[in-house]
Amino acid sequence: MSPRNSVAETRRTRQRIVDRSLAIASVYGLDGLTIGWLATDLGMSKAGVLGHFGTKERLQLAVVDAAAELFTREVPNQVAADVPPGLPRLHGWCDAWVSYLARDVLPGGCFLTAAAAEFDGRSGPVRDAIAGMNDLWQRDLRLQIRHAITAGELQSDTDADQLLYEVVGIMLALNHFLQLQRDRSAPDRARRALHRLWDGVKIPVQ
Repeated sequence: MSPRNSVAETRRTRQRIVDRSLAIASVYGLDGLTIGWLATDLGMSKAGVLGHFGTKERLQLAVVDAAAELFTREVPNQVAADVPPGLPRLHGWCDAWVSYLARDVLPGGCFLTAAAAEFDGRSGPVRDAIAGMNDLWQRDLRLQIRHAITAGELQSDTDADQLLYEVVGIMLALNHFLQLQRDRSAPDRARRALHRLWDGVKIPVQ
């Protein structure tokens, strides 16, 4: 095998480990992700799995990065670049977010939600990476809300932080009802809640 092929194969194997780890962690949590389980599941040795990351913490961080890439592909990137900023883009992102959860892209539902609940009371690099994912996404949502206010699409006295809080709350509830309650009507309920939220702060069309 040539050195170039060897490097490509190493990358493919690493990606296979990360992809499987993300699916497992979405159900059993990042702490439930064990090297032994992965090795058996993937038909590899423990040393072979660990050799790609060095430590379990580095594997967990790679899974967090993969979750961020997946979420970006499935939610913000699903909205066309030519969709205007502000309310149209905010609507598009929220619709894509509901669809992402409703389609069970990951077997355990929203990785962000599960990982945040698992690590919110801890400290360390994994907790910081999860918090960073949430912070970046909420920053982007807040920017669209503020743009909508400036553009006159939302009422001038709209509290951007409060609106963001309520949007995130609806999505957390959606994940809860889908995963714990197995309520398949939850996506429609989430969409109705979002529409009611927008109606409360939009400037009526004359």
